[in-house]
Amino acid sequence: MMRKFDTPYMADWFAISLRWIMLVGLIVSLGLGQQLDIGSTWPLGLMIAWNLTMTTMASLNLRIRFHRRLNIVVDLILAGAFFGVQGGLRGPAFWTGLLPILSASIYFEIFGALVVSILFSSVILYVGFQSDGDLSLSILISLILIGLSIIFGFLGRRMMEHMRKNRTLWMDSEEKKRAMQNERMRAIYELTSTLSSTLSYKRVLDSALDMSATALNPDPEQSVSDPLVGAVMLFNGGKLRIGSARRFTSADMRVTFDGAEGLLKKALDEGEPITFRDIGYDPELGRVIALRNCISGYCFPLRSGFNVYGVLLFAHPSPDYFNPERLKLLDIIGRQAVIAIQNARLYQDLVEEKERMVEVHEEARKKLARDLHDGPTQSVAAMAMRLNITRRMMTKDVKSASEEIIKLEELAHRTTKEIRHMLFTLRPLILESQGLTAAVQAMADKMMETFSQKVVVNIDERVTNQLEMGKQGVIFYIIEEAINNARKHATAEAITVSLRQIEPGVLLLVIADNGVGFDVKAITEVYDKRASSSLGMVNLRERAELVNGLLQIDSTPGKGTKVQVYIPLTEEAADRLHHPRHSKAKNK
Repeated sequence: MMRKFDTPYMADWFAISLRWIMLVGLIVSLGLGQQLDIGSTWPLGLMIAWNLTMTTMASLNLRIRFHRRLNIVVDLILAGAFFGVQGGLRGPAFWTGLLPILSASIYFEIFGALVVSILFSSVILYVGFQSDGDLSLSILISLILIGLSIIFGFLGRRMMEHMRKNRTLWMDSEEKKRAMQNERMRAIYELTSTLSSTLSYKRVLDSALDMSATALNPDPEQSVSDPLVGAVMLFNGGKLRIGSARRFTSADMRVTFDGAEGLLKKALDEGEPITFRDIGYDPELGRVIALRNCISGYCFPLRSGFNVYGVLLFAHPSPDYFNPERLKLLDIIGRQAVIAIQNARLYQDLVEEKERMVEVHEEARKKLARDLHDGPTQSVAAMAMRLNITRRMMTKDVKSASEEIIKLEELAHRTTKEIRHMLFTLRPLILESQGLTAAVQAMADKMMETFSQKVVVNIDERVTNQLEMGKQGVIFYIIEEAINNARKHATAEAITVSLRQIEPGVLLLVIADNGVGFDVKAITEVYDKRASSSLGMVNLRERAELVNGLLQIDSTPGKGTKVQVYIPLTEEAADRLHHPRHSKAKNK
């Protein structure tokens, strides 16, 4: 019955090797004695066939039942047969008894070698008794074999002890490697679980660094003393800032980076992880005190599609620390960190969007209240006063009362128009039914009808066909906000609205007037101190962000105002619009 094992038995390979050496020696002895004939060498052929069989089984890590005992018995039988057919003590291979003794010394050490030598000596003594002249020689050879068996048994014992010791060390090493590998896999699993279960930026960044250190050094004793330096840098305000770090000084935590040169630029431009040496000479990272003693490092760009969040950085004083296995682990951790940061960013954007929508709705409510107070409410109050005056005039001056009624009718019509215009801007049904161009043109007509404000509309129909209804709605409210600002503050004769495509995937919306203009820089600096009724620019900027657009306002006192909104239609266009430096580097 055969059994297959995971690892080879070194004792089998030693026995096979010694057997091949003995067989070569026997062939040489027969060749020198010119006795290599088939009739007297058939046991030698069986020995060769037997050793070939054992070699094949050892290469396949196979063993049969009573493997060691069977090896000794077969070696003893074939050696005895070979000893007999070759002429016994007078033959050229009288020392063939060493073959089973060597095998026994490997498998059973001193005891096995001594037993086999005694058995083979019995054969030699029997042959010597059969031939009176060979008795003394047979006794001498028997004593030599027994003595050699003790020596070989002792050597076999020492060798097997050494092999067992090495095997134990090897198994301990393999067990330690498996334990470290399991610890790394556990760390990666915990990292994945932690990163997928939290939407907190701080926890994501801390977990990425802690789990990375654990995965790189699964041994707790080594991980405590390991001088590994790590940091997560994220873009904020156009600069890379330290989000979380390990072994950074308090001064290092305050350092910011442009990512415009050195290793950071290379990693961000290429979008692939890089390894590096001599980090202390880097023009940007060289400013970090914690990195000055580090020789080797690894930088993983935290990037998903066209969104660049930052970099994951590790450095170590050892030049060979970042081997292929560790780099593979860091690559896995980096990719998981990108997903987690992306999820956290999306969640944060949703929270901010929710808050912004609440603010927008609140601002719309306040704006409606202001417009009602400044327009229809005042008009209705005026009508009530005039009605009271008209009622009194009816008894004294009927003609004047009739004229006052006509004025009241005109005021009522104007108030009705204002209310309808307000309802139109709150929910322009024509936008849903006929699209952006028709809605903007209808708003322009109502501006002329209600406020005598001229608005010229020039919108490319081919452009609006590329916009989904949600974006058309946002663009409509941007136009409406800009036109109302111009009507109220610019005292402009005419307002022009244009929408066209300026390059593949990018639209340009322009609302321009020839009014009084204003100092953009001065207004922007004091905007936080202004009243809620002066939040036109804020509304424009927030609505531009809803379509991932870029707002630009150009105005000079006395020369009018131009509001420009660049609107991307694709992610690639958005990347070109918001990150022109990275796009150029990529195109190069």
